[in-house]
Amino acid sequence: MPASPPDPRPPRGSAPTLAVVVPATDDPPTLERCLAALQAGDRRPDELVVQREPGRSGPAAARNLGGEGTTAEVLVFVDSDVEVDGDALARIARHFEEDPGLTAVFGAYDDDPGDPGRASRYRNLLHHHVHAGAAGEAETFWAGLGAVRREAFEAAGGFDADRYPQASVEDIELGMRLRRNGRRILLDPRIRGRHLKRWTLASMVGTDFARRGIPWARLLLRERSSSTALNLGWRRRSSAATSVALLAALLARRPRAAAAALLANLFLDRDLYSLLARRGGPPLLVAGIGLHQLHQLTAAASVPVAVALHVAEGAQQ
Repeated sequence: MPASPPDPRPPRGSAPTLAVVVPATDDPPTLERCLAALQAGDRRPDELVVQREPGRSGPAAARNLGGEGTTAEVLVFVDSDVEVDGDALARIARHFEEDPGLTAVFGAYDDDPGDPGRASRYRNLLHHHVHAGAAGEAETFWAGLGAVRREAFEAAGGFDADRYPQASVEDIELGMRLRRNGRRILLDPRIRGRHLKRWTLASMVGTDFARRGIPWARLLLRERSSSTALNLGWRRRSSAATSVALLAALLARRPRAAAAALLANLFLDRDLYSLLARRGGPPLLVAGIGLHQLHQLTAAASVPVAVALHVAEGAQQ
């Protein structure tokens, strides 16, 4: 009888130990709810670090310092304004146990945001929608509720706290470094947490422009990346183009062109708008359509600024 071919899959490992690191240098009011959810889950952390020092430092530095004080095999990063689902840590542990070749895994916000404001509900449901539609092998990482093997994290040098002293795209950048080193990352939207953050119109625009849009675009330019991960997919880019076309048509007082652009936007993002309608009815749907245009226009406005900064940086080198 001929011998069976070797199994190409790596052997299943044992359940890893988990160290949960919660950055809390800004004295967050949601911290108690975050910690209570972690302790009440099906799988409790083997180690739990609440990193409060240095005060007012960004999450990149806090996560790095918090991880240094642990010994577990897997570092789990949970933002202080996230209430993890009861099975979140168990799902994370199971992924690493069943797939020894996996380097990192991250999840998503659930579809029931903690703050009742329309801006908060739109922003958090948008995040849920994007992650829920991108399950599988990932090109990036998310540290709101994400885990990485310690050895890979240390080999990569952790989060780049020098380049990102405040909350920005430090987790995306780490994911790109891990992938560049041949590491595997998985997005599992069944790993969920409830986002408790309160968003306002001003905080949404400021984040989309200065903390996400510009640094993300600069990162892609620096890495010469043509990534289509998460918000960068071609459908999302096309949707952003319709928002720009809608604004241009309104400024030019061309109602037919504006109506066509809006209809195209409604078609391209029909799944998101359906989610908003299911979770908040007509009021959230109407508000969400407007907020989505603002979100996409802000992101689009960040691109030329990022290009200018990238060119200026190159000229100085």
